Amino acid sequence: MGRQPVVKSLVDMTQLVRAVVEELALASPTRDRLDLRVGDLPPAFGDPGMLREVLANLLSKALKYSRGRTPAVVEIGARSEDGEIVYFVKDNGVGFDMQYAHKLFGVFERLHSAEEFEGTGVGLALVKRIIDRHGGCVWGEGRPGAGATFAFTLPPGAGLPAAPGYSSSRT
Repeated sequence: MGRQPVVKSLVDMTQLVRAVVEELALASPTRDRLDLRVGDLPPAFGDPGMLREVLANLLSKALKYSRGRTPAVVEIGARSEDGEIVYFVKDNGVGFDMQYAHKLFGVFERLHSAEEFEGTGVGLALVKRIIDRHGGCVWGEGRPGAGATFAFTLPPGAGLPAAPGYSSSRT
């Protein structure tokens, strides 16, 4: 992924999220008691394959860390903030202590033990690398026991239409 060129085009983010959700549902058909909320997402300008990887990592992380909640709630949405579109994945899972937020996007950094939650510790590092290569920003917010939200922005593309309620220009 790091050597692959970024080939940007207009991406239907709602359709991309729905495709990723469908793939994840097929991968874990026994998952029940899940309240999955997908909002209307404005289009983005980016590499579709790389953005798919970002969404797959963020969604699988939300599903993993909300396991055991009844019901598990995962929300995928977007909001306008300071003239930018912020895409986010929010869950009601185990969350994390913000004092360790600086470790979130490091390779092999984990805030929870491997015994609690499986994984290699590279998913968020990959997300950061992809968003950085697009010229965007990514961050996480959480509270122990109260879930987490991971969000990212992407620079607007030339000719990218503004979605209702969203601005496609940076200030």
